[in-house]
Amino acid sequence: MTHLMLLAQAEGVDRMFGAMSAMMIVMFLFAIAATVFWLWMLIDALVNEPDTGQKILWFLVIFFLHLVGAIIYFAIRKSGAARRPTAG
Repeated sequence: MTHLMLLAQAEGVDRMFGAMSAMMIVMFLFAIAATVFWLWMLIDALVNEPDTGQKILWFLVIFFLHLVGAIIYFAIRKSGAARRPTAG
């Protein structure tokens, strides 16, 4: 108990507690934004992919790679280059 009282009276504790609290809030907001982006890309892959095989593939990539998979899907499929029709 005396250790806690001594720690509470230290000079730098207030600044350190404030900085740690701010960092936790920033990390929490990043986690919320990443989750929303992940869900958005997951739903987009299921709704907008033309072929069932591609839907399953992109769903698995996004689902198992989480944020990295969502970023890959966003970079590849939303760039427009991958949506060009193939001549064949």
